[in-house]
Amino acid sequence: FYNSDGSYAAMCGNGSRAAARYAYLNGLVSSSEFALLTGSGEVMASVKDECVEVVLTSPKILSEPLNENGKTWYFYDTGVPHLVNFTQNLDEFDVKECRALRQKYNANVNLAKFDGGVLKVRTYERGVEDETLACGTGMAACFYGATLNLNAAQCLKVYPKSGEELGLRLEKGKILFSGAVKHCFDTSIEI
Repeated sequence: FYNSDGSYAAMCGNGSRAAARYAYLNGLVSSSEFALLTGSGEVMASVKDECVEVVLTSPKILSEPLNENGKTWYFYDTGVPHLVNFTQNLDEFDVKECRALRQKYNANVNLAKFDGGVLKVRTYERGVEDETLACGTGMAACFYGATLNLNAAQCLKVYPKSGEELGLRLEKGKILFSGAVKHCFDTSIEI
């Protein structure tokens, strides 16, 4: 996977789902269930119509909770490193603060709100160097943190800034990430 600035990323949750659907629709695989090889390891994919589910690599805790700017940050790896802070107000998303944390820890930075069985997430991504509409591994990191620290259920609906509904569940130590994948356009480039 490559970021918009051309830098390499070992894993992309949404990119994995999109690649899986593309491979299936274009006959690159012979079954609706198959493995994708990523820089973070093998990712199992399952395609059913527009819904694609991927089994992400096992999440890892990278450190004890960190204190930055008076806030508690959890540090996880869900294919790539993510800082996670749980808040009651997602409007507190401060791009300058996120940029500084991203540079200090070389990680994506996420704010998450867990309320009534629903998780809402905003993410500042490496390689984009700004907030994005959705980050699959970021949502996975927030979900993992919510199960560990907030007694969240092992299956949740998650909403990124885009508002799209995605599903995350924890099963046998792995995070399963699902949602619709839609074909937007075709293009070609000359190499």
